[in-house]
Amino acid sequence: MRGRFQRRPYTSCEGLSLKKRHFWRRGISLGILTVVGLATLIAQTKWKGSVVKEGDVTIISNPKEPLFKGPLLELEEDLSLGGPEAQGDYAFGKVQTFIVDGSGSIYVLDRMNFNVKIFDPSGRHLRTFSRKGQGPGEFEYPYTLSLNQTSGELALHELGDGITYFNTDGTFLRHVSLKTALSLRAVVDEKGDIYLQEYIRKGDEAHDETKKLASDGSLIASIAEGPSWFVFKPDPFRATSYFLIDQANNLVFGQPLTYEIRFYGPADTKVFKKIMRDYDPVAVTAAEREREDQRRDPGGAPIKHEFSKYQSAFRRFFASDLGHLFVETWETTSDGKKIHDIFDAEGRFIGRMPLKPSGITILKGKYYALEEDEDGYQYVKRYAVTWRVK
Repeated sequence: MRGRFQRRPYTSCEGLSLKKRHFWRRGISLGILTVVGLATLIAQTKWKGSVVKEGDVTIISNPKEPLFKGPLLELEEDLSLGGPEAQGDYAFGKVQTFIVDGSGSIYVLDRMNFNVKIFDPSGRHLRTFSRKGQGPGEFEYPYTLSLNQTSGELALHELGDGITYFNTDGTFLRHVSLKTALSLRAVVDEKGDIYLQEYIRKGDEAHDETKKLASDGSLIASIAEGPSWFVFKPDPFRATSYFLIDQANNLVFGQPLTYEIRFYGPADTKVFKKIMRDYDPVAVTAAEREREDQRRDPGGAPIKHEFSKYQSAFRRFFASDLGHLFVETWETTSDGKKIHDIFDAEGRFIGRMPLKPSGITILKGKYYALEEDEDGYQYVKRYAVTWRVK
């Protein structure tokens, strides 16, 4: 009967000729040797890093080479939104970012059209809300979008301004002003606390300061400092700090002057884990400098750069709900993909993988990314993930 398990008859070499018996036994032997060989390979694969404890901080130091050489996961596209053929509510102006909730619904922040578009897990458009302006629920410089999974509130941050809160149906709730000189990025965690990067200038020097605020915008603590991208002499290869809130509600802060990523617990502002990796700095090439020198500002004037000698240790990163961290490096493949260093939940450097910029998250077996084609069209993409090694 179809659909039911059927027992296969026992197979042996009885009744075969002497020559066929030889090949039958040889095939079995080769199969056993292959399995044993793979098992031996896996057993001999050892991580060559170290883990030390300094007070309450666990420091994971990784070597230059990853634990595994081959691909750790396979991706199969199962949803694509946007592109040149998209019309109406499915067309994007300029996507700043997007987020995904626990059900798989997608929230796209379109900074050119000054709105947020919501799609269900199948890609069907549900609603569009907000517009350009200074009134309640309106915005002018949309920059980041985050979701308080506990309250179900969307938090939209404007560059240099505050945070506007909405229900997921688009209903305006409130606006919280941020008492900072210039807030560059701001996101909320599951408790409603706010994490932001503030631009700090002292004379001719400038840096970013990552802070934790209460839901009303009052300061809880200043957590970390790092180099800023917002400088008077632009340097596209300048090391700039980056952070995110992971699935465990930890603050993950990256310091790309060296290859160091710190984890801060949600209950306090103390570091409890550091991931480090040994690497060779990559020099900025003449071709890269020439390409950047060809860019123009909005008025058409040439941009005067002050290039770093070396590229930063990494650019940005995203996390999976299994605890992986995907760190985007400056290394680029011939087809324009960026090499990502992959760390497991224990902080071990386990592999490398080329991905198109920019990955958003891996959630419930799905990889989400904001991608752009050679003509500049943007796509919100989703891929089914098959892990080979976790």
